[in-house]
Amino acid sequence: MGGPPSDAFVFFGATGDLAYKQIFPSLQGLIRDEGFNLPIIGVSRTGSLDKLKERAKNSLEEHGILNQEAYQKLTELLRAVQGDYNDPATYQKLRQELGKAERPLHYLAIHPTMFVEVAEGLAKSGCGANARVVLEKPFGRDLASAQELNRVLHQYFPEEAIYRIDHYLGKEPVQNILYTRFANPTFEPIWNRHYVRTIQITMAETFGLEDRGKFYEEAGAIRDVLQNHMLQILGSLTMDPHCGAHESVRDEKARLFKAITPLKPEDVVRGQYNGYRSVPGVSSISEVETFVAVRLSIDNWRWAGVPIYIRAGKKLAVTSTEVVVEFKRPPRETFGEIVPVLSSHMRMRISPDISISMGLRVKKPGEAMAGQDVELSLVRQAAADIPPYQRLLGDARRGMAELFTREDSVEAQWQVVDGILGNVTPLYTYEPGTWGPAEAYQLIGKHGPWLNPRPPENKP
Repeated sequence: MGGPPSDAFVFFGATGDLAYKQIFPSLQGLIRDEGFNLPIIGVSRTGSLDKLKERAKNSLEEHGILNQEAYQKLTELLRAVQGDYNDPATYQKLRQELGKAERPLHYLAIHPTMFVEVAEGLAKSGCGANARVVLEKPFGRDLASAQELNRVLHQYFPEEAIYRIDHYLGKEPVQNILYTRFANPTFEPIWNRHYVRTIQITMAETFGLEDRGKFYEEAGAIRDVLQNHMLQILGSLTMDPHCGAHESVRDEKARLFKAITPLKPEDVVRGQYNGYRSVPGVSSISEVETFVAVRLSIDNWRWAGVPIYIRAGKKLAVTSTEVVVEFKRPPRETFGEIVPVLSSHMRMRISPDISISMGLRVKKPGEAMAGQDVELSLVRQAAADIPPYQRLLGDARRGMAELFTREDSVEAQWQVVDGILGNVTPLYTYEPGTWGPAEAYQLIGKHGPWLNPRPPENKP
């Protein structure tokens, strides 16, 4: 699909948090499951080879996934390059370590402010020739900075060599949204404005920002999850069917994102949980949102007139991410009942457990023609799924770009949120353990109520 596979894997930020939490476990998984057998080069300012081997082992042990055979192979493949990212000598060392490799895959697991200098260093040293480069989000801080980042990156790499990673696209249940929609004839005919009343997407987390205050002060919920994860879920949920050809999924998603009406201040409620300002690294007068709720609309033939509500927040009542598609009721209730709103829906739970549920109305036992609401669920745990980063790094190595974000989609996603950045809307406080500020209920209004996820099921 995207040319021959990469023949070396390079990751910048080898001693960083992302490498510890995601890259080392993914590399062991690729070695164990896919026979990953190519040079693995960690680039950092302070990471000697011995230190990288030690961090890899500590990472795998902490995650409870250490596989002695795969770890041993990892240590045999592992190399280290120490040096500053703005020093040409660092890239000369990298060129030497690459040896005969002609198609390296470079993963920039570093702060986005360093993307350009590393891309330039790779290009000038020859390490970028015939290479692929993986970038970690965020891709810019707003529309203008995203456009500028893309412009500069294209000086050194063609678009087809740039892999913008959003780990949500590698999650099995997110891919399952697309599959369930188009593989089942029961759903596709009713997946449109004629039969759908509303769509809700909720990403709730019970934990706060105790160890990430400094990072979150630069991001906030809009930049951290709404502009990327939440819109990507919406894209899978509402895009038109793709033709199956290479790039067709990304073509349809880009078309969908461009059809979303840009958000205005009246479409947004921002919140901040009580206690956030006392988190280390957070300003005592911080105006950063830890909760956001938005009302969206898609200006296309399939979805015109269907209200879409998305909310995401920290310190909420449960930890869960799920989608609810609510279907319209018939034009009249045949049995003369007052039927609750939530009586005909499809619920797709993405995390922490995975489920697909259908809301139905069934008859109560007895003589009366009266009903009750039930939900039929297929539930399973996610333990057997390929971890998202392992899936995505394997795809990048093979040149399979479908699960990565393309330039036009990134800019279209920023276009959606660009008008609500910069504290242009009020910030409301809410208590930890609740569902956010009361103003979010006013936002959804007559299309409500918000359909709160239930706590995850406890499975043995």
